[in-house]
Amino acid sequence: MANVEMIDGASAAQVADWLEQQLKSALSASDKSQAITVPGGSTPFPIMEQFVPRNLDWSRVIVWPGDDRVVPEDHEASNTGKLRAIFEPVGAEVAALTIMEKIPRFSLCWLGMGADGHLASLFPNTDPQVTAPQSVIRLTPDPLPPEAPFDRISLTIPSLLASDTIVFTLGENPEKRRLFEAAARGDNDLPIARFLGATDQKVTCFT
Repeated sequence: MANVEMIDGASAAQVADWLEQQLKSALSASDKSQAITVPGGSTPFPIMEQFVPRNLDWSRVIVWPGDDRVVPEDHEASNTGKLRAIFEPVGAEVAALTIMEKIPRFSLCWLGMGADGHLASLFPNTDPQVTAPQSVIRLTPDPLPPEAPFDRISLTIPSLLASDTIVFTLGENPEKRRLFEAAARGDNDLPIARFLGATDQKVTCFT
């Protein structure tokens, strides 16, 4: 069973406090730049708005999207475009995913989870593997989400696992919480269960 700490009822500001402490510790422990990966979707952006004003050396932070829709960055569905608008004004670098990209180890891996148990854009139909040889893959969700009917590009499970700290934000959704907890127990074989089953790190989950 995965080592998971569930934290219920945290506000966006409280989650941002937690993220600030994790990133501050990583920046203090090394003079090098720190890579983090962050999710798309509706849940994380209010947290990011609380996170970016924090007193951190953002010039040493490289922000990677965990996944993106295969659209131009100025498209309203582009995660990368949204991340640039949030993080670049405070001095962070935002990386764009490409198939040939060399992916770093992440100081912080921040993830969400879909109601079908997907994480990043690793949907159940794509059969993501913990031993995937690729760092980044292009894929087509099936069924295509009607709110974002686009091909995706995504970090793979091994790329996401190569992180010092892992955190999920699920929002106030009891069904997602039940699915996440079942996955942590190994009660299903959804992408989230495969990921959690392969973690050596403690995983923090805010609901």
